[in-house]
Amino acid sequence: MNLSNYHTHSTFCDGADAPEEIVREAIRRGCPELGFSGHSHIPFDDCCMSVEGTEEYKAEIRRLREKYADRIRIWLGVEQDIFGDLPTDDYDYVIGSVHFVFRDGRYLSVDESRESFLDHVAHFYGGDILAFAEDYYALVAQVYERTHCRIVGHFDLITKYNEDDCLFDTGDPRYRAAALRALDALADKPVLFEINTGAISRGYRRTPYPAPWILEELQARGAGLILSSDCHRKEDLLCKLGNYRGLPGVRETLF
Repeated sequence: MNLSNYHTHSTFCDGADAPEEIVREAIRRGCPELGFSGHSHIPFDDCCMSVEGTEEYKAEIRRLREKYADRIRIWLGVEQDIFGDLPTDDYDYVIGSVHFVFRDGRYLSVDESRESFLDHVAHFYGGDILAFAEDYYALVAQVYERTHCRIVGHFDLITKYNEDDCLFDTGDPRYRAAALRALDALADKPVLFEINTGAISRGYRRTPYPAPWILEELQARGAGLILSSDCHRKEDLLCKLGNYRGLPGVRETLF
């Protein structure tokens, strides 16, 4: 079976391409299914869908589903941040993600840029990066409860700018304990975990989320896995996904 992708962003949020362009690319590549997952509305975020844009997004994906029904199966999803404020009842599926932590009255982005990451650590955590990571994973532990997601998005996004442990040691017992607490909180929930290649396509990492040791922990617990490119450009729709198909626990399709 050819590969499919269910974590896909378009011009309705921070993606580069209109949904129909992405559909045509998916058809060209022989994808049996394509899931769109626009960023849910968050009042303080500029990269998400607006309230009005959310309704336009839903209508457009439904239109494309009908138009291309004889060539590809299209699903209407959403990437619901833990701080998202709109309901998700009318989506086919939800990706639950954490992009911010709340600290001292501020929402601090985990993945906006390396500079902002380090600034948050310096000004809100007194230079203690592991405390930032602990707050992040405390929210990840709640992502199913808060979003009722089918997929847990980029479990260890906190490491986006930490290739080769250049900012902090992911072998530190504090870091690993925080990650494992989140993993254990989600392990018995009806969710799949992404093997997410998005940071590879954007040049931040050489390997996908989650880190190999976390992937091993997931597999040891019998967790379900799904391949995801976290696509923001149609050229990256299936970025490196073929490298990870066939791993224990990986599903070929979501539906």
